[in-house]
Amino acid sequence: MPYGMFRHGLRTVVLDWLLERLPTPRRNPFTLGYLAVVGVTTTFAKLADPELVQRLQEASSSDGHNLLQHPLRALVLSGFWVAGEAWMPYLWGFAITLAPLERRVGPARAAAVFAIGHVGATLLSQGVVMGAVATGRMEPEAMDRLDIGVSYGVLACLGAVAGLMSTRGRVLALGATGLMIAGQIAEDRDVVTAVGHPAAVLAGVALWRWLRRVRRRPPTSRPRRVAAAAVKGVAARGGFPATR
Repeated sequence: MPYGMFRHGLRTVVLDWLLERLPTPRRNPFTLGYLAVVGVTTTFAKLADPELVQRLQEASSSDGHNLLQHPLRALVLSGFWVAGEAWMPYLWGFAITLAPLERRVGPARAAAVFAIGHVGATLLSQGVVMGAVATGRMEPEAMDRLDIGVSYGVLACLGAVAGLMSTRGRVLALGATGLMIAGQIAEDRDVVTAVGHPAAVLAGVALWRWLRRVRRRPPTSRPRRVAAAAVKGVAARGGFPATR
């Protein structure tokens, strides 16, 4: 009987641990709101007239010409589309980067990290393209290549949340991210990707000190406190040793 109660208590604690990290409107308003917007634009891109979608995406693109003519519109709207037609990969991307960051530092600061990564990496990567076009190292058409997506913001959040991990977790997260980016660069051979993705991660890393000063631990949920009290009660009655 005591062993069965111990197993029940262990399962309860594990379940509570998972539930505490599941995005909810109260804990992750920015993450879920942004995912909803991206889900709407992705669905629209699949169902709407292709020519209309192309025109809207070109107007939202943060390519060189749009940045020179309509910088604010390009920087804001380019982050509301995904590159491609699949939405599900971005759900997992947000779940392991933006959601945990928002739980630790709050929605306002998580949104700031996302925006800094998106804007900073966009300006840097497109600045490199503009410079290459101006010096004749790239064709002028490079200034009109579609540049939309949320990858810069997601990578900035990944770089930022790594700073809130243990040393081992930080090394693993940044090492895996570096390998992923290296693979993308080798496969795509695209200047924007080669500059923008590392820049976005480094933008998140640059914010570590700021985020460590303001990070907050989420309050322990009531079910977890009740489960812990139940386990202690069983231990006090001699069900199983209370010492470690």
